[in-house]
Amino acid sequence: MVNLILFGPPGSGKGTQAAKLIERYGLVHISTGDLFRYEMGNNTPLGLEAKSYMEKGQLVPDSVTIGMLRNKVEAHPEANGFIFDGFPRTLPQAEALDALLAEKNTSVSGLIALQVEDEEIVKRILLRGQNSGRPDDNDESIIRKRIAVYKQETSPVFDYYAQNGHSHSIPGVGTIDQIFDRLCQIIDAI
Repeated sequence: MVNLILFGPPGSGKGTQAAKLIERYGLVHISTGDLFRYEMGNNTPLGLEAKSYMEKGQLVPDSVTIGMLRNKVEAHPEANGFIFDGFPRTLPQAEALDALLAEKNTSVSGLIALQVEDEEIVKRILLRGQNSGRPDDNDESIIRKRIAVYKQETSPVFDYYAQNGHSHSIPGVGTIDQIFDRLCQIIDAI
């Protein structure tokens, strides 16, 4: 079983590459954003709990997010593995993911970070904002704040998995196929 964490700042191309990796390796894509939308849209107990925090402007506790992840993992016992996109974002979340996977007698195979310079990220997200319908994709100050939050809060997760030799980094610039080839080289070597 291959369990990958696709890592990188907003606009680094994680979603684009995840779609190609799913097709090639037969993995299940778990995006925390999609999980939240599904659980809240279907008024599940976890979705209602998450919504109550979000409506107050509070962060959703890790226990709720892990509960959603658990539901998704358990819904796919046939999976060849998973791509985690947008999770874990903090060290406690990484530890919780490790514990969840250990319960399933598996573990994180690797974390692959897409490295993209800040100016390129800003350019990409502003371009995406022309069609995404997301107001935060059209405001450069918000984009830069998202990049800063990523660096401050999520970068330590890379170091956490590096301790076990599970962190890898590739350039996230070039054509979609060039980046995909770099990802596959790492995955095939895991």
